[in-house]
Amino acid sequence: MSSPTITVPAATMLQLFNTILLKQGFTPEKAMQCAEVFTNNSIDGVYTHGVNRFPRFVEYIQKGIINIHAEPTLKHQWGGVQQWDGNLGPGPLNAIHATNNAMQLAQQHGIGCVSLANTNHWMRGGSYGWQAAKAGFVFIGWTNTTALMPTWGAVNSKLGNNPLVMALPYQQEAIVLDMAMSQYSFGALELAAMKNEQLPVQGGFDNNGNLTTDPGAIRESRRPLPIGYWKGAGLSLLLDILAAVLSGGLSVQEITKQPVESAVSQVFIAIDISKLGNHAAIAQMVKNIIEDYHQSIPDGNKSISYPGERVLQTRQRNLVNGIPVLNEVWEQVLVLSS
Repeated sequence: MSSPTITVPAATMLQLFNTILLKQGFTPEKAMQCAEVFTNNSIDGVYTHGVNRFPRFVEYIQKGIINIHAEPTLKHQWGGVQQWDGNLGPGPLNAIHATNNAMQLAQQHGIGCVSLANTNHWMRGGSYGWQAAKAGFVFIGWTNTTALMPTWGAVNSKLGNNPLVMALPYQQEAIVLDMAMSQYSFGALELAAMKNEQLPVQGGFDNNGNLTTDPGAIRESRRPLPIGYWKGAGLSLLLDILAAVLSGGLSVQEITKQPVESAVSQVFIAIDISKLGNHAAIAQMVKNIIEDYHQSIPDGNKSISYPGERVLQTRQRNLVNGIPVLNEVWEQVLVLSS
């Protein structure tokens, strides 16, 4: 019996993604930028928003949900705050643009806040945390989504899983927290189901209202578990409200009325820590905190890692050994190139 996965060199994946996007009508610059996002997400082990998501990205282009020719337009600015319209352009390109603008504003004002309405899925939110932190900035960003999670105590979905990203520079890399408000993203549930694996911890309810580790049962019930139960549900609600308020864009309940998730609202905040009075002491301060954190006594054979640390390990492994890809996913990608 053949293995359900193959390994694909990063350069091969990047070249194939770029070729497919050029075929879809992207300019060379935009094609390569998008191809790099999907490839880098896969290198870092976020396959659900890398190679696994790429066929759907192309499908949405073909259906006209994503306008590959759109450019974001500035709607309003005051001080270090900007509101942009994404014009339904490619989500990763709009997010990169917004992150760059937030950093530019932070250089001028110390802090920059860029909100983005009417955009598409940004794929892996952590990409923009890495982008800003590697450039020397603290980053806070989030997006709303279509409704796919019930609030605590309810059975019908009124909340998005509204991923939140927080990041800061650390040594030559970064500390990056990238988390959905559901215990597992739907992409993670889909991947676990494809691999016929159970979740490490309970991730939601089945149709009978029982907590379960079965990803298929959670996808069927559409009742993923909010992180921290009522706390995650409350945070999801506030992230949605703030994304809609700050961007002047759609909220979860409005996004959900559409046939597919589109026209979401996002916020990108950058802080230039070089402007802080304690800037000279920050690197040592963070190093001391992480060293103390690593002194945690592990439970059994579990490893202790800060947010983003395992990404660095996966990145190195996948660059050396190739990116593991499910056969059925790679076959879908190959069809797009033919």
